[in-house]
Amino acid sequence: MLDAMMRRLIDPPLARMGRALAMRGVSADAVTLAGLVLGLSAAALIALGAPVLALVPLLASRLADGLDGAIARASGKTDFGGYLDITCDFLFYGAIPLGFVLADPAANGAAGAALLTSFYFNGATFLGFAILAERRSMRTEARGVKSLYFTGGLLEGTETIVFFVVLCLWPEGFVPLAWGFGGLCFFTAASRVVLARRVFPDE
Repeated sequence: MLDAMMRRLIDPPLARMGRALAMRGVSADAVTLAGLVLGLSAAALIALGAPVLALVPLLASRLADGLDGAIARASGKTDFGGYLDITCDFLFYGAIPLGFVLADPAANGAAGAALLTSFYFNGATFLGFAILAERRSMRTEARGVKSLYFTGGLLEGTETIVFFVVLCLWPEGFVPLAWGFGGLCFFTAASRVVLARRVFPDE
């Protein structure tokens, strides 16, 4: 819901940084992988019981996630780069809830499993829509220039990052927050299915 607005704010400075890094020979794929390492480090810190400390690599990983696209646009986008980016994003999004489950399996296990299930469903509807959109040559830049067609929804990347930050600051609230956010993810995914039914009618 907030991604389009955030892109208007963050794209200009990211574009400048991306051009500067591209001129120095930094590759987009390297930044993507660095962002993944930072994100997995955040998940590991959460699992070890240091969620506040995990905020540093978590936010740094999201900066890298924005920079890799800016570098790619400056140096030339590749299909593999887009594939690597979305794959690393999905791994990051799953790793953070897993960190909270590992930190306290007895308390967080059920809520964490439900949250990951909602992520799985939401991700499937997102990628399935993108595949059909590509087949029909649909394009949008509402959420920045992407390798895939990005559909909107109640919950998008911005909301998910805010959710992760809140979890790190209030880990004791993981269970109710995970159930609530997971429910909204299910709603977002179901809404995307309804949208797909309208956009991709039977031929």
